Amino acid sequence: MSDYERVARRLEGYGEVATELARSLIAIPALDPASGGDGEAKKAELVRELCTALGGVELEEHRAPDPRVSAGHRPNLIVRLPGRDRSRALVIMSHLDVVPAGDLKHWSSDPFTLRVEGGKLYGRGVEDNGQGLVSSLCLLRALREEQVVPPCDLALLFVADEETGNQHGIGYLLEHAAPFRPRDLIVVPDGGEPDGSMIEVAEKSILWVKVTVVGKQTHGSTPDRGVNAHAAAAQLIVALEELRARFDRSDPVFDPPVSTFEPTKLERGVENVNTIPGEHAFYLDCRVMPGYDLDEVLAFMRGKAAAVDAARGTRSEISVVQRQDAAPPTPVDAEVVLALRRAVKAVYGVEGKAMGIGGGTVAAQIRRKGFAAAVWARMDETMHGPNEYAILANLLGDAKVFAHVLLGPG
Repeated sequence: MSDYERVARRLEGYGEVATELARSLIAIPALDPASGGDGEAKKAELVRELCTALGGVELEEHRAPDPRVSAGHRPNLIVRLPGRDRSRALVIMSHLDVVPAGDLKHWSSDPFTLRVEGGKLYGRGVEDNGQGLVSSLCLLRALREEQVVPPCDLALLFVADEETGNQHGIGYLLEHAAPFRPRDLIVVPDGGEPDGSMIEVAEKSILWVKVTVVGKQTHGSTPDRGVNAHAAAAQLIVALEELRARFDRSDPVFDPPVSTFEPTKLERGVENVNTIPGEHAFYLDCRVMPGYDLDEVLAFMRGKAAAVDAARGTRSEISVVQRQDAAPPTPVDAEVVLALRRAVKAVYGVEGKAMGIGGGTVAAQIRRKGFAAAVWARMDETMHGPNEYAILANLLGDAKVFAHVLLGPG
């Protein structure tokens, strides 16, 4: 029997182990101080104790100073199980923090007390990112109990502050430590599809802009005495549809495979029907394909706004609300992607597919530093909602996928 087969068999019997790990972890509400919490120190201490008890591991803690929490810092743990080749590792990075529970009336049970029902584990953070935490801890335990020395190191990263910007988490590690090496296989189990087929390798740039069109307010019966900002804004929204044709690069790795430029939020305008509005503000949510310069996108927008202003007599301002330039993508034939595809096929019987997304993940920060990282898990993505759950079979199945990536089929 191969090392993988032994570890996989061990994991198959870990239903109670995984459940109790999840129970212990979600009982600690590791909330950011901006969300009224006291950080991740208590949860990190539990993880440290669990890993230390298994023996045979090397453990580092990198503390990001934060005077807002009682510990005075935000903890980031690197737990390393030595392998035969110490020059590289399978790195599995999970985050310790969770988001607030929200309105409790929408929950069927206490968000921070695990509820088990129908093969599902319910609680705040049990999927985001408790699934990654439990799966990686189960893998470590199975390796130790089977006394398997892997072909390379297994490095488990447990980081802080993922939910509120990563400044005290992976961002801090990348600046003050050396968590990755060039040949590492880096997996972030913090997103995926219910069948486990999506291996996220790329992200679009994110650009949120506020467009403010200023005219002149007047009475509805005398529109010639004013400048209708609402009408000008409507014309500009239509003109901005030309963004799609100007920035039209397509890539089937993404879904949708093109850039999107969508008008979304409106700010409150005049409250009565018989007033010509003198100001109109709306927002655009732009998800732009990698390779485009966001400054060029903004310049195109401002050119369209200037043309409308010249025709309408308005004055428009385009301001950036949020900007995240796309990180270099992980190649679809990167070793970590190919290893995940083989493992997902072996464990779940589905074909893994390298994909890009329109949202942002923590993997972008890793890719910007030149490391190939893949975001993968098998999950229903109930994160951040009431009655968040993880499927117990996925917790164990994901651990088997990681074991396959680390050990191969045998």
